[in-house]
Amino acid sequence: MTGPERVSDTPATTVAPAAIRADTTTAAPPHPDGTGTTEKAAPGSRTRKIVIEWVLLIGGALLIAFLIKTFLFQAFYIPSESMTPTLKVGDRVLVNKLSYKLHDVNRGDVVVFEAPEDEGTPGVKDLVKRVIGLPGETVELRDGQVFVDDTPLSEPYLADGETTTPTQDFAGKCAPPVSETECTVPADSYLVFGDNRNESKDGRVFGPIKESDIVGRVFVRIWPLGDIGFL
Repeated sequence: MTGPERVSDTPATTVAPAAIRADTTTAAPPHPDGTGTTEKAAPGSRTRKIVIEWVLLIGGALLIAFLIKTFLFQAFYIPSESMTPTLKVGDRVLVNKLSYKLHDVNRGDVVVFEAPEDEGTPGVKDLVKRVIGLPGETVELRDGQVFVDDTPLSEPYLADGETTTPTQDFAGKCAPPVSETECTVPADSYLVFGDNRNESKDGRVFGPIKESDIVGRVFVRIWPLGDIGFL
């Protein structure tokens, strides 16, 4: 800042306009961001900012994917023919994990559940089958057909000519066993069969499954693209 003008007894000298002092300063033009400075951000600082943004973006995406898989939907691959013709080998499906928190398990639902310990297929963690018997119902396999509480069960999803026969241990897995061809489903349990009855290791082998073992309901096929659709 320039101080107050001093009065001197030295005779004043007139200075021509062109002879402006060399040390006179002029104001710098304002910076576009209004700071009045023209300095640029260091390259290293900008790189760090970009890296942090990408880390946050990827981390957020992974967190969202984890939450969706854990609580909402999960994709599964069909490795066998036990559910043909409904589901074929190589199909990929989505399972809704919220379904049975909002409503009961229904007969005819296609479900994914944790494989029973005595299922007998090494390395198999989850299975996919169709719900046939509900808690308290008596399921009978008679003359190649399924009866629920002595009423024939309509099964339009089966291939023509498909029959359902009991296994040797069918009744022994139920409580209480009624006969070699009947199974009374215990409370909080469900009896599940594969749609390809002759190629399916299902409730006729390992008995009813616990409701707590059900992962969710298969509700849509997402692969192959030509077969995308709800189930």
